[in-house]
Amino acid sequence: MLTLLQTDPYNGTDAVSGAAAAGLGIGTMFFGLLCYIFYGYCMYKIFQKAGRQDAWAAFIPIYNSIVLLEIVKKPIWWIILFFIPLVNIYACWVVYDRLAKGFSKETPLYTILILLFGFIFIPVLGLGSDRYDSKLVPND
Repeated sequence: MLTLLQTDPYNGTDAVSGAAAAGLGIGTMFFGLLCYIFYGYCMYKIFQKAGRQDAWAAFIPIYNSIVLLEIVKKPIWWIILFFIPLVNIYACWVVYDRLAKGFSKETPLYTILILLFGFIFIPVLGLGSDRYDSKLVPND
């Protein structure tokens, strides 16, 4: 038993590296939670601007996508498209394009910016002074 302890190549560093990894994991978890709460709040403000009474739905996964589909006047079954690889890119493009049009952002560039840099442009829509007008969103 004594020879096993003497040949340990780590010399007690397992506990230190384990604690560091746990601290990094917990920090990452809190950062992710903070990002989720901020994104949910921005979507909450977008839902309020769209006149939704259930703006709290912005914090509930999947249901917030269903409410967003209703806001941009797309059928609820489109939620399935968000789970199909490559098709989900098209579905997000259509939803974000209609959302941008509802906020009087007619250029396709704004849709591209929301799609690629949503962490910047979703807060701009939600926290900015832009008004949502459902008449600007095309009907199917």
